[in-house]
Amino acid sequence: MDIEQIDRIIDSHHGQASSLIQILLDIQSENNWLPKEALNRVSERLNVPSTRVQHIATFYKAFSVVPKGRHKVHICMGTACHVRGATRVLDTVQDATGIKAGETDLDFKFSLETVNCLGCCALGPVLEVDGKVHGKMTPGQTADVLKTYE
Repeated sequence: MDIEQIDRIIDSHHGQASSLIQILLDIQSENNWLPKEALNRVSERLNVPSTRVQHIATFYKAFSVVPKGRHKVHICMGTACHVRGATRVLDTVQDATGIKAGETDLDFKFSLETVNCLGCCALGPVLEVDGKVHGKMTPGQTADVLKTYE
């Protein structure tokens, strides 16, 4: 991510320190993560201590300070999904992508996370890819869904 792009995002928020979280969200939205250089530039431009910017970037689960894949895969492991076979769905995703929960593949195609609940328990087990919910998943359906994101 280049400095001009970061500056453009900051300028769109009128350089207001009160917009720090939204600025970080916008940077991450364009870049899939928050590089150290971006955090330093935000700190410099907003006149906010770098320790505060770093604290916010690492405190909120919505932010990532490590590279993430283009496709974010979330698997619900809540009770309703778990009893309906979420572990089989997770195993299928891990086998298909070669990564475990909390990891990103080497091609930066997929990042895999487990979550406690996606709020659609009647559809369990649930797989979410890039915000799109796929319910009542079987291992075979899971593999087919992942293929559409190749």
